[in-house]
Amino acid sequence: MAVMEEQSGHGPARWWRYGPPWSQHPDGPAPGRTRWPWRSTALLTAFVLVGSNFAAHAQTHRQPLDGWARVLLLAATLPLLWRQRHPVSVVFGVAAATLVYLCAGYPYGPVFVAVAVACVSAVAAGHRRAAWTAVGLLWAGHAVVAVWLYRWLPPSDDPAATLTQEVVVGTWVLAVVAISELARVRREQWARERADRAQAARRRADEERLRIARELHDVLAHSISVINVQAGVGLALLDSDPEQAREALTTIKAASKEALGEVRQVLDTLRAPGAAPRAPAPGLDRLPELVEQAAATGLTVRVEGEPPRLPPGADLAAFRIVQEALTNVVRHSGSRHARVRFEHDGDRLRLLVDDDGPATGADAGGSGNGLAGMRERAAALGGTIEAGPRPDGGFRVLAVLPSHTREDQ
Repeated sequence: MAVMEEQSGHGPARWWRYGPPWSQHPDGPAPGRTRWPWRSTALLTAFVLVGSNFAAHAQTHRQPLDGWARVLLLAATLPLLWRQRHPVSVVFGVAAATLVYLCAGYPYGPVFVAVAVACVSAVAAGHRRAAWTAVGLLWAGHAVVAVWLYRWLPPSDDPAATLTQEVVVGTWVLAVVAISELARVRREQWARERADRAQAARRRADEERLRIARELHDVLAHSISVINVQAGVGLALLDSDPEQAREALTTIKAASKEALGEVRQVLDTLRAPGAAPRAPAPGLDRLPELVEQAAATGLTVRVEGEPPRLPPGADLAAFRIVQEALTNVVRHSGSRHARVRFEHDGDRLRLLVDDDGPATGADAGGSGNGLAGMRERAAALGGTIEAGPRPDGGFRVLAVLPSHTREDQ
């Protein structure tokens, strides 16, 4: 979800360049603050200074380390503190300080590690050309010094570099570039995985909103249709047949109570995501209630076949499909008779709801959200919905759903 990307206070472009927002880590700083790599920079600086001392003892033919050498080593390592904010400037600065250090004739050593870290940071941040250019210039400058300028630079007795030495240096440069590219690929892979997770979360949220919208539509459309019909009956018979009007009002009360209960159950899932519903989801075991409610509106429903035992999702979908189909008969058909038939076809259930018509109104057949919701419910289970006029008149809804029993799941 978009919220997942905004909680850290960093936009997508920023974490793509610099990696995961530090505020999302449990041990990171508070949101809105930039993390500085103090620890890693301090450790690397100490490693370069100490390692260079050991290198100086082993390379006695080079210039001994002095104060100026240590200043150059610090100039090559301390800029790494800004490698996440200014990776291009840092990689060129570290390469320049390292080249000056080598031109001064100081010992070869772990100063090259600082160049590698700066190069990896620049490539991972997306500045590949700048990183390659900086490392390439460092290698070219070293080659010029080792092959030509060594006569005029300290130490005075330093011989020219051999081909083997230059091959070793070139191999080191290629290794740094390869490591940098691997780090870049891993960073981009991490970014894609994070984007995929966010997209999956948005898709799940959209599916949940769609499910809730279908539930609310089915509950309200059916109940309000029953209430509307019974209210009309009650008004028509209020004076001539008070007893029949009382029955209509009783039906209105029962339908509104049931609708309020189901709406409350749906809204509870919004208030507490992931919480178990307080009441079980309706299923085909409540088919007799639908038949009674339809009878209260003057619609006679005949059930053919035995309602099967279905998995919970299919059971709810079948109930809602029958409910919506009967609601459409009440609202859009002049027929006062409907049939609900269950047929088994291997591991599939064929559910048919027919009425004899004729259609009444321009939207006969339920061409709005109700029919779309039925199709979505069936498609989510791997089933299908066909709805349309019958050749001999009336309207038919045919649902094909998987009919595995609960024990088979």
